[in-house]
Amino acid sequence: MQIKDGWVYLLQQRLDNDQKGYRVINASISGDTTAGGLARLADPLQQHKPDIIILELGANDGLRGLSLQQMKQNLEKMITLSKQHGAQVILVGMQLPPNYGPLYTNKFLSTYRELAKEHNTLLIPFLLKDVGGNPALIQADGLHPNEKAQPIILENVWQELKHVLQQQTAHNAATLKN
Repeated sequence: MQIKDGWVYLLQQRLDNDQKGYRVINASISGDTTAGGLARLADPLQQHKPDIIILELGANDGLRGLSLQQMKQNLEKMITLSKQHGAQVILVGMQLPPNYGPLYTNKFLSTYRELAKEHNTLLIPFLLKDVGGNPALIQADGLHPNEKAQPIILENVWQELKHVLQQQTAHNAATLKN
């Protein structure tokens, strides 16, 4: 799959068409864990000064069976750091395949809900809603979405993001009037 087929690229195209002036910075690294994301976050925050952060990490922690307590702490630090830099955070949740057992998979899933509630952060409960479990939308590895899934993933993100953008536009308009 090429970059131009991915949901992040498609998001930039939608923003270019609908919300002039927004620029998407993709600071992700494929296969990264929350520890890696946390270690790298300060530089993009300082360099780009984003208004909105879409924080989509944790799946690789879960797939590797890493400590969910550590994953939660890493995500919590990223949320806090992002907010300290003035960014609104949209936390994106994931789900694990059932072979990890109900105790681990349920705790993994609840981590995102708990963080969103504790930090008054917007939550997209499952990035792969309407994608996961559909073999026509998943690569041969059985985990990663293929290019046909990318527009669906974009819609999953867009449903929350569009409200944030509308609020920011309304806030900016009110600020200009004052």
